[in-house]
Amino acid sequence: VTLITGPALGPEGALFQEALGEKYRVIVVDKMRRAINPPYDMISYAQIKRHLKRIQPDIVHTHSAKAGILGRYAAYSLKGKLPGKGENVPHVVHTIHGLAFHPYQSDWLNKFYIAIEKAAAKKTDAFISVADAMTEKAVAAGLGNIENFTTAYSAIEEEDFLTPPAPEDIQSFRRKYGISQQAIVLVTIARLFELKGHEYIIESARRMAPRNENCVWLFVGDGKLSDQIKSDIHLANLGYKFRFTGLISPEQIPIAIHASDILVHCSLREGLARVLPQAMLCAKPVVSFDIDGAKEVVSRKTGFLVEPENIEQLTEACEELVTNPKLRDKIGQAGRKFVKKKFAPKTMVDTIEKVYSKLVGQ
Repeated sequence: VTLITGPALGPEGALFQEALGEKYRVIVVDKMRRAINPPYDMISYAQIKRHLKRIQPDIVHTHSAKAGILGRYAAYSLKGKLPGKGENVPHVVHTIHGLAFHPYQSDWLNKFYIAIEKAAAKKTDAFISVADAMTEKAVAAGLGNIENFTTAYSAIEEEDFLTPPAPEDIQSFRRKYGISQQAIVLVTIARLFELKGHEYIIESARRMAPRNENCVWLFVGDGKLSDQIKSDIHLANLGYKFRFTGLISPEQIPIAIHASDILVHCSLREGLARVLPQAMLCAKPVVSFDIDGAKEVVSRKTGFLVEPENIEQLTEACEELVTNPKLRDKIGQAGRKFVKKKFAPKTMVDTIEKVYSKLVGQ
């Protein structure tokens, strides 16, 4: 297995180091960045194509929007041209984690992204989606036929979430962030960024705080809106109710969830947020906006789905869980049971290998 990636410039650096630690061959294309940059993109395309020509892969599997476009174009240009390989090699597979087009940006930009994705779809032999919802949206936009799509839920290394930390470790985590052992903690794990929905949580907290003195809201993550979000909390006179961890390592996510009581996720755009099944594996109830793949894991048995941007529904759902510990436990246990097999690493690997085998068999 060879991994071709852009430079690790953000939080993804932890994954980059993990890949190196697993001794995969890793090739860094320095000019491949998330933002559209025609000069950089042309250089990246040429470099990816050159690397693929040298590696001579049977399958090229791409991820993310930018890398997915460049990688698929480069791989398709080599079909039938690799010495000793078949006319359909390399086979091109793309995983859809999320879609670049969505209702919260301009129509012209959505049309632009859809046009690009349609062109790339013609150069793709198989799609893997992280949620059925991603398949539905992609097919509706004309990005291929339904028979070319397979859903493979992103695997989670489950043991750290299934096994609770020692009570003293949870107490230590709470003390570190100034949270009492008696507090009911509503945790949100997301970048402090546009469309992540922190403003809805702040308004919900403003409504709940007077009636629920023992509640604390914990924001896990960092981002360019950090100062703005903290300012909004200050203006709402809620500084005493909120705690921030900043950016923490992936290894700390399990204890952040175990040290909390309810997960609240208000993102407006997400394929299927990994934090939802992660919280369920920790036996914590979840409250989520009903967007994209959330409904595939969150139901009335495992949490609360609320209408996007509906602060009244969000507040009611959070308050029902805050005031009913038996309900929290019941929903948390049901969620753990539901997601345990669905997000197991073996389940994901078996699904992807079936896609590979079908392509190679053709």
